[in-house]
Amino acid sequence: MPSPSTFDLPLFPLQTVLFPGGLLSLKVFEARYLDLVGACLRENTPFGVVALKQGTEARRGNDAAVFETIGTIAELMDADSAQAGILQVRCRGTQRFEVRSSRQENDGLWIARAAIVPDDEPAPPAEAMLDTVRGLANAIATLKAQGAAPFLQPYRFELAGWVANRWCEILPISLAAKQKLMELPDANMRLQLVDEFLRSKGVVK
Repeated sequence: MPSPSTFDLPLFPLQTVLFPGGLLSLKVFEARYLDLVGACLRENTPFGVVALKQGTEARRGNDAAVFETIGTIAELMDADSAQAGILQVRCRGTQRFEVRSSRQENDGLWIARAAIVPDDEPAPPAEAMLDTVRGLANAIATLKAQGAAPFLQPYRFELAGWVANRWCEILPISLAAKQKLMELPDANMRLQLVDEFLRSKGVVK
């Protein structure tokens, strides 16, 4: 019998890690995901994004998908059907969740029995991390000057978790490393690891 603290959540396994507070743009064309997005729009419900460890985003025969057990709930912001059979979707990452069990529907859609993972404590960045906070502000200004806006407002530079998550989204690190960072329960530890990486690369002095 399901625990009262768990709930059914449709999954979208992707070759990306969605962080809480993050912006995710998707091009949806498979029938199972077009149906999912349509249902989410009608019912104002979210879906879960989990990073793929094995398999592909698009269904290919009997390819087995293996995905991480910690993901992030995605809330639909808008969807545009400029082309027939294709939806351009923008989502916001909200809370992390844990997949307790999962099943696959006849159309290939995965449904998780999920439980919420606690949010980061709203802690300020440690004083030693302030150069990394400033570095993110500079990176945002540079990206804006190039016409890119990868982050949702409001910007929360006063929160260690927010700063760490935004850095994690743009750092050139592996999917597995991003996953490990997203899973960390301590926001300042996540930010410290980001800070160490940036210093090792000479991005922050």
